[in-house]
Amino acid sequence: MPDFTDCRFAVREADTDWHAVIRSGGPARGFSEIMPAFGEALSREQIEQVLGILRGFCRDRAWPRGELNLPRPLVTEKAFPEDEVVLTTKLPAEGEPAVTQEIVYEKRIGPRGQIEAKVPFAFARQPGGSWLGGVGDVALAYKRAILHSLSSGSIVSLTGEVKLPSGDPKRGLGKGLTIWETFATYGQLLPRDAFAQFQGGFEFPTRSQVHKAAFWRAVLGKTLTQDSGFGRAWSPMVELLAKRNLATGARIYWDLLPQMQVTLSRRQHIMFNFGVRLPVTEAGPRRTEVLFYLLWDWFDGGLLEGWK
Repeated sequence: MPDFTDCRFAVREADTDWHAVIRSGGPARGFSEIMPAFGEALSREQIEQVLGILRGFCRDRAWPRGELNLPRPLVTEKAFPEDEVVLTTKLPAEGEPAVTQEIVYEKRIGPRGQIEAKVPFAFARQPGGSWLGGVGDVALAYKRAILHSLSSGSIVSLTGEVKLPSGDPKRGLGKGLTIWETFATYGQLLPRDAFAQFQGGFEFPTRSQVHKAAFWRAVLGKTLTQDSGFGRAWSPMVELLAKRNLATGARIYWDLLPQMQVTLSRRQHIMFNFGVRLPVTEAGPRRTEVLFYLLWDWFDGGLLEGWK
């Protein structure tokens, strides 16, 4: 039997997931049939009352509620601390073929913290027709949620990250220097299952001849769910991305990134997102890119669990 006093288990899921299991039984989220369905025995209001009781077993209010775990954009960081593995792939839509991939491992530390490791890979076709690739600059990060409120539907986190010169810049696999990065992220629930997310921060290279940079990102999206809100979730989003070197006369580079995230598994712990990054400024030198990721929320189960 689950321990409802364990905040690690009881808080991170949204009420919708709990409601689906109570209403339709364990198989509604890919769990055991031992959990029966109570949809014909309890009204929606009564199920909400049951949820109110279950939510009260966790006494530690430091844990952000699962409703604040907003859909993950392709570029903008989330504010919610999570246990995930994400494999992102980037392909140029024009010019010479190339493949850039990044695998991200995230592990939650306590109610508010998260550690993160990013390992990028890049492969590009050379003029002679052969392909060249390898590992880029590995990044390590720590994120901490400093404010969260379910009543206002908002969450704020601060993150510090270091990018290590593990790649070979002569082969286009990294920048050859250590870069420190710090940023804040903000998530906000909006009416009718809409949401907004923001991220802003700075890059600090360890070499004085390389310019510092500022970046900011904004996301607007909405989640649409099948089966009266309890089935597969579709989340169309639009990201607005900007970056500027902190140098006199430097230009701001703007990108627009429409995308669609969809849950694949019945448990909704495997997700796919697809989008196209469109340069708004300097569109000639900077190419249009196709991006997609496969996300695995490993805390909710294995890759092969929760599909039926």
